[in-house]
Amino acid sequence: MKKFTLEIKWAVIFSLMTILWLTFEKLMGWHDELIAQHASYTNYYAIPSILVYYFALREKRSQLGGSITWLQGFVAGLYISLFVAALSPLAIYISLGYISPDYLTNAIAYGIAENKGSAEELEAYFNLKSYIIQGVIGSMFMGALTAAVIAFVVKKK
Repeated sequence: MKKFTLEIKWAVIFSLMTILWLTFEKLMGWHDELIAQHASYTNYYAIPSILVYYFALREKRSQLGGSITWLQGFVAGLYISLFVAALSPLAIYISLGYISPDYLTNAIAYGIAENKGSAEELEAYFNLKSYIIQGVIGSMFMGALTAAVIAFVVKKK
């Protein structure tokens, strides 16, 4: 595991950033009174996510003596994504259990009020298990995509 110290460190940083972001969303009212804006504004989460990967892969480049190939950066990013995926259930549990415990209920109520689906469909989507699954899969997919792009940006011979 010592071989992956940097990747684990940045996965922890990413997870903490995610919890802070969800706290920010809660404070902005996007989990309750302004839930209608949540779907749009939550996309800004991409900005700090990309920055975390950038700083992580830049540190990896430094760790490798100042040069890194695209493949080395991409592989490091994949490992970060793997560790983020492993930590995401805890981050989601903390966020939905303690920071914003009414979010899922509010999302279901909003979806029903806006005819976004039946109560059963919305309850099947907006629940802790579903969000944990989405978090694990999403962090792997988006992490791999982000790693591919950022590895290209930080590569240096």
